[in-house]
Amino acid sequence: MQPHRKRQWCIRKITAQFLARLEIILRLYCLPYDKDYPVICFDERPCFLIGDTIEPIPMECGKAAKENYAYSKHGSCCVLAAIEPKTGKRLAHVKKQRTKKEFALFMFALAKAYPEAIKLKVVLDNLNTHGYAAFYEEFDAETAAWLTDKIEFIFTPKSASWLNMIEIEFSALSRLCLNRRIPCMNIVESEVLHFFKERSQKGVKIDWQFTQEDARKKLNRRYSEVNSSNIKYK
Repeated sequence: MQPHRKRQWCIRKITAQFLARLEIILRLYCLPYDKDYPVICFDERPCFLIGDTIEPIPMECGKAAKENYAYSKHGSCCVLAAIEPKTGKRLAHVKKQRTKKEFALFMFALAKAYPEAIKLKVVLDNLNTHGYAAFYEEFDAETAAWLTDKIEFIFTPKSASWLNMIEIEFSALSRLCLNRRIPCMNIVESEVLHFFKERSQKGVKIDWQFTQEDARKKLNRRYSEVNSSNIKYK
């Protein structure tokens, strides 16, 4: 994609609906912690299974590990994960795929992990598997209704995954855990679950800094294109 075309594409994406969802999420992130209504960020990350076709050179003390350019493909799997930024509580699953079934089962496990909460406010993207319909396809009507009442979905604007704090956690996962070739799903699952468990036990939190006021200033041109009176926030 050419740079000028990319800029035009981004401009078209920032609409009144984009700004509305942006501000809903930013206000949500600024709320004080409430154990009855915890804010949780969820997403899914594909993970490609890659193996070595040539035995790698053994790593030596003080030297970086070396890999041959040749590799073998072994399919892929998917990491489903959620984080409660204000407490550092996490949950992760590793599955072969990410259909409505995996989504529904993950949300069921998430709801069970918060038995005392009145409602979970879950921030997620607009993937077509993300919705209450998945509950009714996977569970009986009573369980599906319970999940629907227990969980409130708050969708990010399209093409705005940076608004979902789980992306920060996935970045750490990529750098600290999945930064090498892993040939099978069992190893991925073992290491990913250990990674999330350890960070959850340590209570590693996310301190979100970007506020509604920041958005109105930094994106003032876009706000003003939607409504000219927004120039006052510049």
